[in-house]
Amino acid sequence: MNILLLSSAYNSLTQHAHVELKALGHWVGVAVGTTGEAMRQAVRQFQPDLVLCPMLAQVIPRDIWQRHTCIILHPGIVGDRGGNSLDWAILNEETEWGVTAVQAADHVDSGPIWATYEFKMRAASKSGLYRDEVTRAAVKAMLVAVRRFESGLFVPAPLDYSRPDVRGRYRPFVRPEDRRIDWQGDPVATILKKIRSGDGAPGVLDEIEGLPVYLYGAHEEGTLVGKPGQIIAQRHGAICRAAVDGAVWISHLKRKGDHPEEYFKLPAAMVLGEQLAEVPEAPIAIQAESPAATFRDIWYEEHNDVGYVNFRFYNGAMGTDHCRRLEEAMRYARQRPTQVIVLLGGQDFWSNGVHLNLIEAATDPAEESWRNINAMDDFVYSLLTATDHLTIAALYGSAGAGGVMMALGADRVLAREGIVLNPHYKGMGGLYGSEYWTYSLPKRVGAERAEQLTEQCLPVSVREAKAMGLIDDIVIQDDLGIGNFGRFRHQIIRMAENLAHSENLAALLERKRAEREADEALKPLEHYRLEELAEMRQNFWGDDPSYHLARSAFVRKQPRPGHLKCAVALESACENLRSDEVKQEMSAHRHARRPLGWAEHPRVA
Repeated sequence: MNILLLSSAYNSLTQHAHVELKALGHWVGVAVGTTGEAMRQAVRQFQPDLVLCPMLAQVIPRDIWQRHTCIILHPGIVGDRGGNSLDWAILNEETEWGVTAVQAADHVDSGPIWATYEFKMRAASKSGLYRDEVTRAAVKAMLVAVRRFESGLFVPAPLDYSRPDVRGRYRPFVRPEDRRIDWQGDPVATILKKIRSGDGAPGVLDEIEGLPVYLYGAHEEGTLVGKPGQIIAQRHGAICRAAVDGAVWISHLKRKGDHPEEYFKLPAAMVLGEQLAEVPEAPIAIQAESPAATFRDIWYEEHNDVGYVNFRFYNGAMGTDHCRRLEEAMRYARQRPTQVIVLLGGQDFWSNGVHLNLIEAATDPAEESWRNINAMDDFVYSLLTATDHLTIAALYGSAGAGGVMMALGADRVLAREGIVLNPHYKGMGGLYGSEYWTYSLPKRVGAERAEQLTEQCLPVSVREAKAMGLIDDIVIQDDLGIGNFGRFRHQIIRMAENLAHSENLAALLERKRAEREADEALKPLEHYRLEELAEMRQNFWGDDPSYHLARSAFVRKQPRPGHLKCAVALESACENLRSDEVKQEMSAHRHARRPLGWAEHPRVA
């Protein structure tokens, strides 16, 4: 079928929908619908059999949904209506929630129901739930709705509030006062709930020393205490603020301004600046065990001859300091008497590369861009040259740009079923990228496919990624709902320990050393880096300001000229790859670069 994805942004859920429908053989178009006329133009040009709306903040014009079936993926259970569905689910402490595929009608979210899928809620931010449970439920509901529509026989069920199983209802938009924090009276659990309900937008409006700010990135603190409302500690850009029964870490703030684009999210300590002059640092060593709850973005664990470098960066963004500290953690891991090192990223994202917000806020954005990319390169170099260990990159969350290329520095790349990868940079104003991608990407997928991936700027499903050799294997989830990240981690642990205790370990390490020496003799890693950085120097200091303009627009949530041509125009211009075709086309590459010893070891379920 011709399916048009009509969305307010080419966000993570829209990308998931895109790759899933493409894999089924549908011809997929993507259009940003910010106005009624833009939606009409997209429908006229694409002439869809079906319109799907993964994330749409605007109302679809009547003349569109009267002529075309339009199915909206609403992040709420059956009967739920309103623009802040997930916000209310968190504030009301719902134990179960869901996504409903509902047909567009006169009243928003009240049309016939094509499919629904529910999941268990966990204690997490709105954005965290959206990227994991909501996305998985939305994709399942979408695929069921598409099959039902394609059959031509299914009649969607009308919304009937008299049915006892219809638990949802209409909810108005959340008001600022619904989220307002009373630091003199609210317990930690309430504060966490309020901040999480507004993360990543709009945030929770608060005031710190007379400065109006929005709060993001809340973490419970289990040890530190102080006078309620007082900032009692800081760590790696986050601040710890005391409550009546404990304390809460807040990682990011955004100053309130008269114009939405005036300010953007930054590490809390950076926003407050001199106000924290008397606030003590609360350092914590990367290898230290922390039985109590606290905020930490990098830490090291070790079990059964395997070292685990854990990292959790807000929105997957890695600033210069993040990269330096991650490199330090990698150096520590390599000094340990282990056989395997696992890089275990967070639940929301693996990594999205350099920290564009920090770069935008710098006095000299070009210079900070240079510092940031060099710090990223230093970390990836430490990974590529770790010939004394076998390394595994374990991706539970999606990855983009330099985050994908960072993962390719590991010997094995394992990705959770259902995430998407964006192995390209050019959507950010023609950015060239580094992280030694000109070495690691062609080595895995071949030169021709590497060029396509970096030039076409399209998302890649893990099935496509495995077929072309971009990743080594897919970690299948049993989809029991809450606790999926924990089960993913246990799967990775079993696989890593199995590798560490393999009879072939010595041979695998020797093979890795020999391959690295041969590659270095052919072309040193330093040459790849210098060539990449020469291109990036032009991005940062050349005559074309496209990177700086695109970065500023991205950070300030403004439209980026030409951004979606990567996802839309190129999709209609290039082949619409089906999974079987990808497997046939990429089989030569996949067998040419077999993962180190993977076939010699049984896969652990």
